[in-house]
Amino acid sequence: MSRSFKDALQHRRSCYEIDATCPLPPEKLQEIVDFALMNVPCAFNSQSTRIVLLLGTHHKKLWDIVAETLKAIVPAEKFAPTKEKIDSFAAGHGTVLFFEDQKTVEGLQKSFPTYAEKFPQWSEHTCGMHQLAVWTMLEDAGLGASLQHYNPLIDDKVRAAWSLDPSWTLVAQMPFGGDKNHPAHPEKLPLDQRRKVFR
Repeated sequence: MSRSFKDALQHRRSCYEIDATCPLPPEKLQEIVDFALMNVPCAFNSQSTRIVLLLGTHHKKLWDIVAETLKAIVPAEKFAPTKEKIDSFAAGHGTVLFFEDQKTVEGLQKSFPTYAEKFPQWSEHTCGMHQLAVWTMLEDAGLGASLQHYNPLIDDKVRAAWSLDPSWTLVAQMPFGGDKNHPAHPEKLPLDQRRKVFR
């Protein structure tokens, strides 16, 4: 990272105005994903998170799938704003897809029945940490990104389009690209409403 971890985390934003420019070659983008997969913690060393990096025509294909899926369920007179939003993501350089492998989760439930009901929740925690790690590294590299959730509407089509294991459950989509308009720092609640310290 070019910034400190704290600076990079503070600079991260939900960037919705992105374009196809990217200062990094595909290999460096893959390094970001690989670094997160190898270094983000997970409960019971489950390693249940799966990531798919979509670039070029694969990135465009994803947002075509989203548009087609929503066009079938959104009333025609209301579809224009939805399409505009989808097009803004498609205008980016790529998309990171985050999944959780349910076979891994189910295996842990069988191996540790005492905690069986908690493993799906811990799996979501793991995936969330991967999302933040990738997002922060993309931002630190000069890219804008946001986190989207068109799942479960697109899950089956996404798995079919890229021949993914049916046990992979889609959790989030992260379109990224050149940051055209970095948003201002959002308003935050006072800290004394959000944390307590006992000494």
